[in-house]
Amino acid sequence: MSKKSLGKNFIRDVCKSALNEDLYPSGDISSKLLKNNKKKKVKLISNQAGIIGGLEFVKQTFKLLDKKIKINFRKKEGYKIKKGDLIAVIEGNIKHILSGERVALNFLSHISGIATITNKFVKKVKKKSKICCTRKTIPNLRLIQKYAVKLGGGTNHRFNLSDEFLIKDNHISSMNIIKLIQLAIRKKKNKKITVEIDNLNQLKKIIGLKFDRILFDNMSAKNLRKAVKMSKRYYETEASGGITLKNIKKISSTGVHRISIGQITHSAPTVDCKLDFIS
Repeated sequence: MSKKSLGKNFIRDVCKSALNEDLYPSGDISSKLLKNNKKKKVKLISNQAGIIGGLEFVKQTFKLLDKKIKINFRKKEGYKIKKGDLIAVIEGNIKHILSGERVALNFLSHISGIATITNKFVKKVKKKSKICCTRKTIPNLRLIQKYAVKLGGGTNHRFNLSDEFLIKDNHISSMNIIKLIQLAIRKKKNKKITVEIDNLNQLKKIIGLKFDRILFDNMSAKNLRKAVKMSKRYYETEASGGITLKNIKKISSTGVHRISIGQITHSAPTVDCKLDFIS
């Protein structure tokens, strides 16, 4: 499965698990009160502006409940939507539509929310820096959340602990930083090495050692600017910690190559959507 897209089998399995969570052990006991199996048409509508994402999750959720449900999407994945936009028209057995409604909307709202907040950061920096997500993701949802970041124009950081070496403050507190870097270089085997520092003194100790990226954590804009200037001819540079929509322009103006933001996955607001009956 590509890290840039999600396969249909993966999406189907995730939706199946979500439906099992919602329908176990006795199904949708409220919708079972309906005495008929009438077909109904419903509109899927956005209540907010944003970047739409998760349409295949909506499709697979309803198709798992009823293969006969018809879904006509009016918007494309990753496109901008406005408040009140028609996203899709769904037609089928009303019991099955109601049973899948919340699962489908949860996926759509969450994925769209991450894509939307990511895109806000991306637009602020205007291609001066790459906006990256982190490993601060909800357990078992990392692939989905990182996919949503890509939809919003962001870049994925490492997917797991074996993707690259990332020497952080807690590693450094347990062992000499230079020895750690030297060990990583010896064990590199085509893996990138990133070293996290939080002050200029640390930078002076390691500058010139042969690793790939340097991550400046929670530095003031003033010190970050100095650090980038000192290190950019040696390494790709990255900033993290305390970055918001209010200060992102200032951070980007330092010349840093990448800016990593945990907020875009662990605290992204949702994009509210709803189902409205047509007939």
